[in-house]
Amino acid sequence: MPTIMSVIGIDLGGTKISGAIFDNEGNIFFRTSRLLEKRKGTEVGQLVTQTVDELRQIPVESAVEAIGICVPGISKAGCVWAPNISGWEDMEHYYPLQKEVEDLLDNQDIKVEVAGDRSCYVLGEIWKGAAQGAKDAVFVAVGTGIGMGILANGRILDGQAGISGAAGWLALDMKFEADYVQYGCFESNASGNGIARCAQHLLKENVFNNSLLKAYPVENITAHEVFDAWAKNDPLAVQVIDKAVKLWGMAAANVVSLLNPEIIVWGGGVFGPAAQLLDRIYEEACRWAQPIAIRQVRFEMSRLAGDAGLYGAGKLALNN
Repeated sequence: MPTIMSVIGIDLGGTKISGAIFDNEGNIFFRTSRLLEKRKGTEVGQLVTQTVDELRQIPVESAVEAIGICVPGISKAGCVWAPNISGWEDMEHYYPLQKEVEDLLDNQDIKVEVAGDRSCYVLGEIWKGAAQGAKDAVFVAVGTGIGMGILANGRILDGQAGISGAAGWLALDMKFEADYVQYGCFESNASGNGIARCAQHLLKENVFNNSLLKAYPVENITAHEVFDAWAKNDPLAVQVIDKAVKLWGMAAANVVSLLNPEIIVWGGGVFGPAAQLLDRIYEEACRWAQPIAIRQVRFEMSRLAGDAGLYGAGKLALNN
């Protein structure tokens, strides 16, 4: 009979935290979720430790042997920089999350590892999602921002400071715009917030006087309204989404040419409504990418959707 192991996975996002107990086959015994609400700084750290403590009290067949924690930012030696969490955005003093959890456990036999969400997304898809069996895979997360989780020859690429995969800063335009300082070129035009900002800029220029988007206050427009208008063939929305498709394709082409992955998995809130554009994105990528590599790769939608980070945290714990 195969040995049963138990691990805890924690997925900390900008607005909520999810946790689960997994066995080594990826089955979930128990899961929990809470909103961060207005917590910040040490309050968020306490919520992580409370969630870990809650999960450790759940009776399972075998004792928990490891804990993996997915965080919305950068992890270096278990310390976290997370720009969406107030109090964790100091670039000089990362938040010591791993030590805080280890102090709670007071048990050196339980291993704790913290990783950025990009790495956890691709780990989750490798374990239980669209990229099962792959040794070279990329997860493209397109939501508020854009990030990539990269698996090369079976290993996660983190970079020297855990910043690998900060794809929002891919340079895909010859003309430098002011927004690129804060958001990066790719993110400024093809993330959820970037799509909204592009539509807002065009509305303020009064280029499309008959756009359906003029029915909304400019500052309230989100990617959701842009996609709704695009589905109705609104010319402003079509221009914004067409540009995003081109940039998604160009970015994918660069990744394919550099890394020669077996699969690129697309996820995040924008994919979603952008899932129907995957064939167009692949066609655009074919124009730019190394011709042999682009025909070896496949583009797939995430099978785990909002649970990719949670499964990735479980796999992180299991690997540890």
